[in-house]
Amino acid sequence: METLVSKTIKLRLVLESDAEFIISLRNDERYNKHLSQTNGDVETQIQWIKEYKNKEKNKEEYYFIVERNDGVPCGTVRLYDFNSESFCWGSWILNTEKTRYSAIESALLVYKYAFEELKFQRCHFDVRKDNIKVNQFHLKFGATKVGETGKDFLYEIYPDDVERMKVKYKKIVG
Repeated sequence: METLVSKTIKLRLVLESDAEFIISLRNDERYNKHLSQTNGDVETQIQWIKEYKNKEKNKEEYYFIVERNDGVPCGTVRLYDFNSESFCWGSWILNTEKTRYSAIESALLVYKYAFEELKFQRCHFDVRKDNIKVNQFHLKFGATKVGETGKDFLYEIYPDDVERMKVKYKKIVG
């Protein structure tokens, strides 16, 4: 698989050498409030990446490092929970090194890859209820709230919804 490139960022598959960067994001209180807990150990993260690469090879999941186009890492995003027609995405973290439109660009790249390359027909995902900014982002992006659990709002988004966002943000992301 190639690197996925947008106007100011790109997504590339995770490498073992990214373990320290991932741990720094996941252990940073500015970013980890809405994430599942991790033990914070670089060696454990390296082992996790090694095992994860088998899922990637089997086309079960994809874990990306978000980088500015100058190569500076600024986040992570993961595609997972694949079924015959749908996928989920998450582990979406963007740090202070991000570009102005990296959230929009990374979302568009995720959807482009999943809908156009992997041929999924729908996306399902959950967001912690108290993660207000991310919930607002997804609603503005065209996602539909389809349910909730005690902790999360549940969403779906379809290729047609994403096409509308591509048109809306064409001037921003090229």
